[in-house]
Amino acid sequence: MTSRNVVSMEDYFKANVEKKLFIKMPRHDDDLDLTPATRLLEKRREMLEVENGLKQQKEEFALKMESLAQRREELARKETQLKDSLTKFDKFLKENDAKRTRALKKSLEERKLREQKEGEVNNLRENFTNLTQKKEHQLQIVDTNLSYQRYLESVIETVGEYGEVKDLIARYDTLAATNSELVERARNAQEKTERDRLNFIQSSEEKNNTILNCNNIIAKLQTKLEESQLKSGKWQSEWDHTLENATHKTLLLGQIKMATNNLFTLVKSHLNNRLNNTNDTLSQLDKIQQFICDLNQITSTTMKDINELK
Repeated sequence: MTSRNVVSMEDYFKANVEKKLFIKMPRHDDDLDLTPATRLLEKRREMLEVENGLKQQKEEFALKMESLAQRREELARKETQLKDSLTKFDKFLKENDAKRTRALKKSLEERKLREQKEGEVNNLRENFTNLTQKKEHQLQIVDTNLSYQRYLESVIETVGEYGEVKDLIARYDTLAATNSELVERARNAQEKTERDRLNFIQSSEEKNNTILNCNNIIAKLQTKLEESQLKSGKWQSEWDHTLENATHKTLLLGQIKMATNNLFTLVKSHLNNRLNNTNDTLSQLDKIQQFICDLNQITSTTMKDINELK
């Protein structure tokens, strides 16, 4: 029993005692007529009544507590049963899910197996159809070969050169092999001829390209030669003109030197040969210039004196 229940019982008893005491409490006016012994007995009687009431209430409370305990036990039992039911139901659900999963898996496996078997059946049917068609084709080939065999037997009977059909077939195989060899040789010869033709064309193209390149080089060199000849003629003309100018200037220089020498000789004779001989034209020109300057000065002085005399 919890502390809450104990407190409730104490409150319950206290309330009932107070109720009993309040109900049985004699009035003050009545106590005035009673003796102390009577009042004591009255109090004891009241206490007994209170105790009896408390005892009765305790019994009622005990019965109620017992009933509550039974109800609690019943609830616990029902709770346990409910938990067991829930556990069983959960187990049932899990088993049901497992069964459903196994059934679904089995169904998928059976469907997959059925599809596989159907595929195998379809493959077998297709193989059967192919084999049937192949059989019919082989029968047609056999019929055709039988007609060939009858034809070859008739040829052997007509020609008489071969004893059996296999001899004729062997001869045919030999001729076919020879023909194949000849065809192969012809093909190889044709391929070699084609390769030689392509090589000749390639070589011709390369030589033509080489000749074309050489012609281009020759044309460029010819152009350069013509340009060089033009430049050479121009340079020759300039050289002739320069040489002519040089000759003219040389002649002019000779004339100048001759005139300068004559003037120098004239000045020298005029000065009574007091000048030193020199062949340097510049020195002669300097002497001539000095003489002319002196002569101009003398002339100016003389003209001045004459003017003064006048």
